[in-house]
Amino acid sequence: MQAEIHVKTGLLNIIIYIGMKKILLGITGASGQIYASKMMEVVRAINGELSGKANGSESGVGSGNGSAAGMGIKLDLVFTDTAKVVWEDELGVPVPANALDNNSYYHPYASGSNAADIMIVMPCTMGTIGRIASGATSDLLTRAADVMLKERRPLIIVPRETPFNLIHLRNLTTLAEAGAIIAPASPSFYTHPQNMEELIDTFVRRILGIAGLEAHLKRFMSN
Repeated sequence: MQAEIHVKTGLLNIIIYIGMKKILLGITGASGQIYASKMMEVVRAINGELSGKANGSESGVGSGNGSAAGMGIKLDLVFTDTAKVVWEDELGVPVPANALDNNSYYHPYASGSNAADIMIVMPCTMGTIGRIASGATSDLLTRAADVMLKERRPLIIVPRETPFNLIHLRNLTTLAEAGAIIAPASPSFYTHPQNMEELIDTFVRRILGIAGLEAHLKRFMSN
């Protein structure tokens, strides 16, 4: 959902598109499902602020609804089969019922003509990274990532693995060379987080900042 603003500058008639950003959050079976869960929470908060509703009731998560006047973030979710198991094990809650069917290619995100504006894979397994890096798409998640690369759209990969072996590093290099942004799950401590919640929140907002979205990130400040 986008609105158009027509701006005349001399002989040029510029059309500026404003409106909802479509983000596809791919969730794989790596440990660290809390990162994806926190992403959903932060997006709800951002959309709530934009709509003037502090409770974020118009969340835009996994639905066609966003904040007021079609502004904000539309966050769609796609889980691998293993991710569903790890999600419930680590978080103790069911997988969101409105997640996309990862076993079906019949979704706009599988086509370059209607790709997401931004795709984030978080947490990302090395197996998923290998499949994306080789171009061997096997499901909606890896196909959508392939689409982002070929359409030159932002693809942010958040690997959750340590240490990396040589194969991992070569696959990550391949993705970086193809245009992906590699942002390992490495939370920062300079904001002096008081608990796990604050630690994860800062990292998730950093990822949204890398995606070009304003997420009220606590930044490093010198004295």
